[in-house]
Amino acid sequence: MKKLFIDTLVGQIRALDQFGTWANKSNEDLLQEKYIKSKEALKNIPIIADIDEMQIQEIRLIFQAVALAFEKLTGVMCSVVMEMSHEGFGRVVVFTGKIVLCEKFFKDAHRFSFRTYEDLENEGEKYLIKAKETYDKYKNV
Repeated sequence: MKKLFIDTLVGQIRALDQFGTWANKSNEDLLQEKYIKSKEALKNIPIIADIDEMQIQEIRLIFQAVALAFEKLTGVMCSVVMEMSHEGFGRVVVFTGKIVLCEKFFKDAHRFSFRTYEDLENEGEKYLIKAKETYDKYKNV
C-alpha cells in the first residue's frame, strides 16, 4: 500500500505541474523537496506564523492521494474536505457517504512535514490501511 499511496501522491503533484518545472526531478526528490524537513530546517520556521496557500495545497494533496488510492483499492468514491485558518489551525476529513475514513487536526500546519521519506511512506500507508478497515467495518451500517 506504500507504493500505491506514493504513486498516487506523485501523480497528484505532477498533475499540477503545468509548465514542466518538476519534469526532470525524480519522484523521490520531488517528495523530499515538498514534504521532508530535518529538525534543523524546522528550527528555522517560527512556531507562530501564517500558512501560505502553497502549504495548504501540499497538505491537501496528501489526503487527496489517500482518497484516490482508497478509490483505486475499493472502487468506492471519496471526498476530501479541508478547512484551514490563516494561522494554520484546521482540519481535514476524508469520507465516503456517511463514513469518515480518516481525519487530522492541525495546530501549526505551517510546520507540517516528515523527518524522512520512510516516515511519509509509513504515514500514507497508515491512513490508507485505517481508511480500508473503517470502511469494511461500517459499509453495511
